[in-house]
Amino acid sequence: MKALFAGSFDPFTIGHQSIVERGLKIFDKLIIAVGYNEHKPGEWTAGQREKAISALYQGDPRIDVATYTGLTVDFARHCGADVLLRGVRSMADFEYERNIADTNRAIAGMETVILIAKPEFSFVSSSIVRELMHNGHDVRKYIAGDFPLP
Repeated sequence: MKALFAGSFDPFTIGHQSIVERGLKIFDKLIIAVGYNEHKPGEWTAGQREKAISALYQGDPRIDVATYTGLTVDFARHCGADVLLRGVRSMADFEYERNIADTNRAIAGMETVILIAKPEFSFVSSSIVRELMHNGHDVRKYIAGDFPLP
């Protein structure tokens, strides 16, 4: 079974990495889909994010990395994914993801599998990592892969 794990991954954190590792225990193949939204260009370009994540999983034939625009569910169908994989850190994340999952099921018949973050990663988010970075903190311990830091 093939799952698509989508996000902005700006940057790809240790929490994201944990979801991938745990997802590989459930699914035969994972597509890590780096979403690009022209209204939110991000700290790193989509190409930089794709390159860093690809390098992290280089040599693992179970993982593909791609960039996309548009609706995640449309890209998942294009890639032949069977389900969407998502991670949640809190009840607020869960409520948001549940609404998206309901929408994806309604418009495309695509199911979503949600993994709950490990407690040690529940506070790690890309936005918090960026905020720490912009305020001079060393964020390398929260980033998975080789993202170029300013």
